[in-house]
Amino acid sequence: MAQWRSGVAALLAALLLPLLAGIPPAQAAPRANESNRAGNTVDVQLVLAVDISYSMDPDEQALQREGYAAALISREFLDALKLGPNGRIAVTYLEWAGELEQRVIIPWTVVDGADTARALSDRILAVPLRRAYRTSISGALQFSMGQFQGSGYRALRNVIDISGDGVNNQGPPVTQVRDEVVKRGITINGLPLVLKRSSNSAMDVPDLDIYYEDCVIGGAGAFVIPVRAMDEFARAIKTKLVLEVAGVKPKPQPRIVPAADPSRVSCTIGERMWQEHWNN
Repeated sequence: MAQWRSGVAALLAALLLPLLAGIPPAQAAPRANESNRAGNTVDVQLVLAVDISYSMDPDEQALQREGYAAALISREFLDALKLGPNGRIAVTYLEWAGELEQRVIIPWTVVDGADTARALSDRILAVPLRRAYRTSISGALQFSMGQFQGSGYRALRNVIDISGDGVNNQGPPVTQVRDEVVKRGITINGLPLVLKRSSNSAMDVPDLDIYYEDCVIGGAGAFVIPVRAMDEFARAIKTKLVLEVAGVKPKPQPRIVPAADPSRVSCTIGERMWQEHWNN
């Protein structure tokens, strides 16, 4: 845990602090004109897709939601927001579980500073927690992809930020949907919750972070930040959001494997485990 914490701290220091401190005006990103800022152009359209399946216990769900709410009002996030040419992003927050269980909790909302970030954070915290059956990462990706259509915004980058604690066990193959999303120029980043793993659980896999790297994420600059301990939850979410908004890549970058190449873990392991456990 200490090694992971120091790694995250080093990552932020190496990538962001040189950008956020002491930048002469000539080196800063060019600002958009006022008429453009008042329009529908944003630096990033960001879908926050949050797992609410029953494998997520109430403690994990609460930490997940509180982590996103805290990250949005953090100094690091607000400083990263200023790096873009428009200084504004559009965010939508949705929850997902099974193949047909996705729900937009907060529709597209512009965040352009401390006030709008605080308002979004408060809205996230105000929604009651709920849980639903099964785990369909592919369904969540399909639903998230559809949110960019008709959003009303134009963005330099489109990103899906998907968090969860299990593998796909319902819906289309996750790699098939991942590839479709990436073909549309959308980046998928992952926040696998490698918490409370139990050898007694029929649906747990030991290398969820590797599964996310090989089977879930994709697109330009895609990355995974695993959460391995409860007290690292908020920090990991903040790190991930800052990197997504700033448009920088963590180092070292994860191994990203095309769907046609052999993976370190089977991308249909969840479907197979479900069949073996429930249909025998």
